[in-house]
Amino acid sequence: MRIDALGAVRASHDDGSPVGLGGPRHREVLARLVAAEGRMVTTDTLVDDLWTDPPARAVGALRTFVAALRRAVEPDRPPRDPPRVLVTEGPGYALRLPREDVDVHRFEDTLARARHNPDAVTDLGTALAAWRGPAYADVTGSVWAQRERTRLEELRLEGVELRAHILLDSGEGAALVAGLGAHVAEHPWREPAWGLLARALHRAGRQADALATLRRARAMLVGQLGLDPGAGLRRLEADILNGYEPLGAAPAPWTGHGVRLGPRTTVDLARTLALAGGEALVHSRRDRLAAVRAAERTGDLTLTARIIGAYDVPAIWSRADDPEQSRAVVAAAERTLAALGPDGPADLVARLLATVAVESRSADLSRAALERAHQAARRAETLAREQADPALLAFALNGVFLQSFSNPGLALVRDRTGAEILGLATRHALPDFAVLGRLVRLQSASALGDLDAALSHADAAEQLAATTEAPLVPVLTRWFRARATAARSAEPGGPTAAEAAAHYRAAEDALRTAGMPGLHRGLLPLAILGLRLLHDRPAPTDPHLDWGPYGPWARPLVLLAQGRAEEARAALAAVPDPPRDHMQEALWCLTAHAAARLGERGTAARAAAALRDARAEDAGAASGMLTLGPVARYLVEAEACAGPHTPTP
Repeated sequence: MRIDALGAVRASHDDGSPVGLGGPRHREVLARLVAAEGRMVTTDTLVDDLWTDPPARAVGALRTFVAALRRAVEPDRPPRDPPRVLVTEGPGYALRLPREDVDVHRFEDTLARARHNPDAVTDLGTALAAWRGPAYADVTGSVWAQRERTRLEELRLEGVELRAHILLDSGEGAALVAGLGAHVAEHPWREPAWGLLARALHRAGRQADALATLRRARAMLVGQLGLDPGAGLRRLEADILNGYEPLGAAPAPWTGHGVRLGPRTTVDLARTLALAGGEALVHSRRDRLAAVRAAERTGDLTLTARIIGAYDVPAIWSRADDPEQSRAVVAAAERTLAALGPDGPADLVARLLATVAVESRSADLSRAALERAHQAARRAETLAREQADPALLAFALNGVFLQSFSNPGLALVRDRTGAEILGLATRHALPDFAVLGRLVRLQSASALGDLDAALSHADAAEQLAATTEAPLVPVLTRWFRARATAARSAEPGGPTAAEAAAHYRAAEDALRTAGMPGLHRGLLPLAILGLRLLHDRPAPTDPHLDWGPYGPWARPLVLLAQGRAEEARAALAAVPDPPRDHMQEALWCLTAHAAARLGERGTAARAAAALRDARAEDAGAASGMLTLGPVARYLVEAEACAGPHTPTP
């Protein structure tokens, strides 16, 4: 079913037929659960939100509303089957629907994608067109609804302006004038909107109208608010007056003096922003790629090599957040290496090779591309050692680290790399790489089950982060502390599994906005699955869990937990070898466990062969963020299933 709240609250079945939601209170209960975004809302909160002065039987009335809504949204549910959409959870209720089936959530997710990826502009236009009026329009007099209406309206206005900005950057203009004119007339205090309208007019060839628009904006701001226009409007007016083109497919950032930054300065700025995490990290990657492309357009080979190699931002995670962008950078680096030839300057060649090694960490790279990246890492290391440049060597070793996930069981190798990075960084005052060294050693100690050593590295990394302003570090170390709590929950007298799950969920909340989608997606469900396996419990079966990239390996165990053994067997047969990243031991262990439970000797033998060198490590703990318990446990069951006479590949 679908629920729409961008306008009056309504619901429809899959076939498009409307769902009869009942009276105003019924719709308000449903709307309040929509606003909770899948989280549980306690009965007390619902009562307070529905009534300013709750009647004596308010809780009973609420239960009546919920029961009626359940009949409406799941009319075919047998009486004794538990609800699947409007569920009871703890002391309250929660709405369990995929986010794409709720227009509010669909709009928010589309806007978030468009902030990071201009290619989502068409979807953003569709999402904006779906608004039928103010959000929760028929829920009147409720404080929570007014708060949500205000929040969502601000997001809608941001979406209108973001869409216009992206379209202007892509070369459109004239078609936007009418809509932006109406937008400015309705929201005259939104200064960015005036700039967008002026840009659209200029793009349409109406320079005089564009200047008049900017002067109207100044008159309104000064006359009614006593405020001078911001720097953005002033720069835009100066550009138009001086005959400059204020637009561009990939504009470089502005300085404070009305001059555009060149590629080198742009990539230096992008490097600095990347260390801040969150939105700054996302934008820094985009600016970095724009600078690389701008450098290539100059035809200056040395400049291009320096721009590509200057973005030596320490990277800890072995999966790219934006694989397409990473592939574009790798392709540019490889083109530049080929043009420089075998006799190119060693320092530039080393930086380009290190860039290839660091950026080639996408799970969907071909085997040939992965092999080139592995060779690039080793060549970069060799050249960097010959140059006696500590910063260059640290960057090259970062590539070596990221390419050291070729096989399970290499935690000790990675620890030696982390120790060298940390030593270099400490001796030569490279604080960002000192953080990297600590995190690499934290992950390695975690993989080896040495929680005390890992904790000392976590503490040291957090202290460094406080002085280097690296906000991503406490996000990662919080996950390690959750992983440690999970491990201790399996020990006598340790914390409960519920406490460990709460630590994981708190860490998930911090990671959600950290600007690392390649790390974030699917991590919490995998962590919870690992916690359940530690306690010999079946996999979670909530159909709304987003397993992200880990879905193929979790699916057989989820199906087994649902009693669907034959489907689990088919899913196991389709499981590929895990990608070569932080989670490969964990995914091989999931394969081994499912194969043992299903008696699939061939698959068990394949998993056992992959895991033997990792016998002394903890599954998933190479990430420093979760654990499934000792690899040895899964290896033993896989070997027992495979039998002594089953050859291993």
